Amino acid sequence: MTVSAKSATARPATSAPAPARVPGSAPAPTRAPATSVMSSGDELDGSTRERVLNHVVTDGPVSAADLARTLGLTPAGVRRHLGLLEAEALISEYRTPHGDGSRGRPARRFVATTRGQSELSAAYPDLASQALRFLAESAGSEAVETFARARLDEFVQRNSAAIDADDVAGRARQLTQVLADEGFASSLRPVPGGFALQLCQGHCPVQRVAEEFPQLCEAEAEAFSRLLGSHVQRLATLAGGGHACTTNVPIPRTASGDPSDGPADRAADPAAQLPRPPQAPGTRKD
Repeated sequence: MTVSAKSATARPATSAPAPARVPGSAPAPTRAPATSVMSSGDELDGSTRERVLNHVVTDGPVSAADLARTLGLTPAGVRRHLGLLEAEALISEYRTPHGDGSRGRPARRFVATTRGQSELSAAYPDLASQALRFLAESAGSEAVETFARARLDEFVQRNSAAIDADDVAGRARQLTQVLADEGFASSLRPVPGGFALQLCQGHCPVQRVAEEFPQLCEAEAEAFSRLLGSHVQRLATLAGGGHACTTNVPIPRTASGDPSDGPADRAADPAAQLPRPPQAPGTRKD
């Protein structure tokens, strides 16, 4: 009995052609690789990514190490989140020289971009812009200014009872907490030298509207001044392209030229609680 060449030829087990895909249909599902880059499920889920973005908005410029400590994540996990956020243009690197005079490459710090800040915004700005645009066209820019002041008058009246500390620094801390409670991602930071504080707002619900109508930012600064009982200076705004709305709050000086050391200031600065060395007779006070 002879075996034909055709029947004797071994046919590969996988020689069947893959079925043709119908145009417009979804591609066939593929099996996930056996290995995964995830160190833990929590570090790569969407809620953790949102937490990282929120802290960059609030605390920026901030480093990966700072975020890891704050959020209780591994530095590697935080860096992965930062890489994803940076790739989506939600955050950007903010480089500063070493503040302590040390050498070497400074740590990478991150701030939120305009797009990242908008991720936290509500969906109504277009309607608000249309309404203010109509007001300006029908009644003039003075009407927009009047509206902005009236809006902030209500903010002052609503929060004046909660901002009642004895000194400017204490009232600034109270105002920062009020703004944080209302979703402005606010923080208060000392200025080197101790003669001022910087009130930073990493999020503004009306940012897109304020880009067209800066009267809203001007009225807000006036409201801060009224609540603090002190002159303030607006250094930057999100609407103007800054990574945060930054308001400089001067701290009144005493007769000796030192910053006011009221109870709130002493509580915030342990060094201020230490007794000052006695002044030598005949020396002049600075």
